[in-house]
Amino acid sequence: MKSQVRGGTRWKRFAVVMVPSVAATAAIGVGLAQGALAASFSISGQEFKVHADKLEGTDFVQYGSVDPGKDLEGKDFAAPVAVSGFSTAKITNMCQSVVTPKVPFINDSVTLRLTAGTKAAQSGRDEDKVQASGIYLDVSDLKTDAEFTNLDLGVAAGALAKAPGKPGIQPNTKANPYGFGQRADVATLSNVEQKAWATTAATFKLPGLHLSLHKGTDAECF
Repeated sequence: MKSQVRGGTRWKRFAVVMVPSVAATAAIGVGLAQGALAASFSISGQEFKVHADKLEGTDFVQYGSVDPGKDLEGKDFAAPVAVSGFSTAKITNMCQSVVTPKVPFINDSVTLRLTAGTKAAQSGRDEDKVQASGIYLDVSDLKTDAEFTNLDLGVAAGALAKAPGKPGIQPNTKANPYGFGQRADVATLSNVEQKAWATTAATFKLPGLHLSLHKGTDAECF
């Protein structure tokens, strides 16, 4: 079974992208009351952007939760997230950026920009792609064209793992096991624009890594 999602088909986009976001928003009240924590660490007060030509993932799972942290003024806050997990992921032409506002002495924002896997856009070879295993993405906003194989919508988060060793609720974190979840054997996301608060991975290979700093915000990935 395959399920395709294209930007022009509104109800399908709602089902795949917005439903987990609604679940994440509901987790503010329900999840916090039950001690739900997505990231296994206190997140920073800076959301980051990720763009990719393509992400090919296996054993996809997604569920709603909350990331706790402190903002740049040190005040406590909690960010609702849709946590996306994969056993493995291959990413073509990845860009990640984060903006630090009002940097002292510069009197302007500074953008940290990271790129990797850029050669894969031309070669198509797996060795040129960013590769990760045991990866979880704590996402606040996602725009993409998506295709899923063997998609299950409405799975209880605590029952997401299809077999021992497969992704479920992220290890060493908490989430409502009875909350909304979805899973698929394979997920292929194209033209990805994503905002996130955290990423964790067992392994992360970044061929052709380039990290640069830029004054202002013109160097953001999108």
